[in-house]
Order: sequence, then C-alpha cells, then structure tokens
Amino acid sequence: MGIFEGINPAMAPLIGVYECKMDAKGRVTVPAGIKKQLAELGAGGFILKRSVFSPCLELHTQAEWAKVTASISKLNRFVKKNAEFIRIFHAGVKQIEMDAAGRLLISKDLIAFAHLEGTVVFSATPFGLEIWNQAAYEDAVNPAGLDFATLAEEVMGDQSEQHDLP
Repeated sequence: MGIFEGINPAMAPLIGVYECKMDAKGRVTVPAGIKKQLAELGAGGFILKRSVFSPCLELHTQAEWAKVTASISKLNRFVKKNAEFIRIFHAGVKQIEMDAAGRLLISKDLIAFAHLEGTVVFSATPFGLEIWNQAAYEDAVNPAGLDFATLAEEVMGDQSEQHDLP
C-alpha cells in the first residue's frame, strides 16, 4: 500500500497549489483555499511526516494514518528489512494541530528534511497534501528532459477511459 492509498475519501476535495510564508518559528499559515477543508478533516489533529520518494512532507488525517499504520503493522518486525523500513518510515512522524489562527507548526527536523524556508508550497493531490520547499517543488513538477506526454501515455495509456455522458 502506498503512502496515500486507502485515503479517507473526505480528502478528495483538496485541489490546488498554494504558496505561503513560513515564519522563523516554523509556523505556516494554511492558505484560505484549503483551510476550511482541513479544519473539517482535522478532528484530533493531523500526522505530518517525511515523504518516502520526494524531499517534501506529507500531511495525513488521523483516519488516513490509521489505515497506513494498519497496513504497516502487518509486516513481520523480526525480518530485518521490515524492521528497517518501519523505523525509517516512522522517522520524524509528528502529530500536529491547526491553531486558532489557522497555522501549522512544523518541527525543526522536518523543516531540515524538506529544506523549508521562506515561501513553501502546499500541493494538494488526489491522495493528500504535500508541503514543499518552493524551488524543490518547481524542480519536481518541471523536471529537465521529461516528456510528460510520453510519461502520461506510459502511466495511463493502458487504462480504459470511460466518460459519463449526459
């Protein structure tokens, strides 16, 4: 199961890419475009963690995190590679809440991992919310030499395309 697989369907409405400023204490004001949705989803707070494949952070709801950890808990911890994966996967995991001013406080270790400073990017995906260093995000979505049309065909081309007709 991938990081965001088994996601709480309520996360699906998150749409858009938002830039915002992070202050010297690591507080980021959640952009208005997603603040209300996150407030509705954030009962009990959120889980913030390092991404597995990218130099960014992932924000999970409690319900989504429960599904992810349920999948991981099925691994046999007495198999060395499983134990290593579990340890590294959980490194830096923090439970956070949005404060009354609509801010998230990001810990210094997670700031360092994602190289966050100044302007950060909140990127909503169909699978959840990513928090990026602005330059790293631009590099990730505009990789040199990538032919996106070819990638789209390779990833999506074998899937049956169905449209709902009126």
